[in-house]
Amino acid sequence: MGTGKRGLLTAALTVVCAASVLAAPGVAFAAAPSPLPTASGSPAAPKPSGSPAAPAPSGSPAAPTPPRDKDLERVRRQLDSLYHDAAVATDAYDAAEEKAKKQSAEIVALAKKIVEGQEKLKAMKNRAGAAARSQYRTGGLPPIAQFLLSDDPGQVLDGAGLVLQGQRAARSLLGEMARTQKELREYAADAAAQWKKLEAGRKAKAAAKKRIERRIDAAEKLESRLEKKEKERLAELEQAAAVKAQTAWLDTGVIKDTAGKASTQGEKAVRFATAQLGKPYVWGAEGPDSFDCSGLTSQAWAAAGHPVPRTSQEQWKQLRHVGVEDMRPGDLVIYFDDASHVGMYIGDGAIIHAPRPGRTVTVAGAGSMPILGVVRPDA
Repeated sequence: MGTGKRGLLTAALTVVCAASVLAAPGVAFAAAPSPLPTASGSPAAPKPSGSPAAPAPSGSPAAPTPPRDKDLERVRRQLDSLYHDAAVATDAYDAAEEKAKKQSAEIVALAKKIVEGQEKLKAMKNRAGAAARSQYRTGGLPPIAQFLLSDDPGQVLDGAGLVLQGQRAARSLLGEMARTQKELREYAADAAAQWKKLEAGRKAKAAAKKRIERRIDAAEKLESRLEKKEKERLAELEQAAAVKAQTAWLDTGVIKDTAGKASTQGEKAVRFATAQLGKPYVWGAEGPDSFDCSGLTSQAWAAAGHPVPRTSQEQWKQLRHVGVEDMRPGDLVIYFDDASHVGMYIGDGAIIHAPRPGRTVTVAGAGSMPILGVVRPDA
């Protein structure tokens, strides 16, 4: 990407940020600087928070930071930390929810197998009972006894063949009954194990929910202590941090040669995500009226006919990784070392994502947060 085009893009993103608070308030965790890509295309680790700031260009001394801005900057970083913790807990909540759905479905399937097995066993018992009643009617005599006592040995011999067939059928029936009873015991044991897993998942989900609510409540209380002008200035600082990170990322030239065209499914996923702009972030939500970050990306690709894992961490684990320099619209950009956030790349260095509580689905700079990597659902 040339300097002129990059400057236009940076300016455009800055205008978007200033006009509708997209790049910064829309960014969940913009406190940390965006990692610069290495020669291999992978993002480098961000500098420690204690690293000294880069020196100002010669001839342009840095303006002193107002004392109140320093306080607000600390607030901004506190908010970023709280919302990041909430995002991690949200991923745990979503994962527990997804597991609960699968385990519930498995329990239902096992219950159906148990019912079918019980009906099958009942039918076999009826057949065994009918055979026993038939034997009772003949006096229960073995074929040799019937041969010795009969006035028609030929008839007895014919009947003996039938009896032998009946005995083989009875042994087969007993064997089948034993197998069915064993299967029923196994189904019941599996169902009990799934119930235990489901209960453990419910506890994990409840714990994640409490943690989310505590972090969000703490963040909201922190913000509520600010005056109107302080909130406005905080928003400006968030915007500035996001724009600075995005500009630094673009200046690396990482997307200079990126001209990948979206696949047909990728275009559908981008259209779906774009249609959700302005809808509120709600943790654990996957539409249609609200979304969390991975709820948006998973539903976008489901709408494109290519389901992906529900959480950002599983998307990072299970989907194919591609270099940042090779990403194309529809790819998913995974953020932070713990893969706790995800957005959808839409081209020209931008993403659509659901940022955090109190914000809406928005457009932001792809480099406004530390990039862990990029995955391609339809690779």
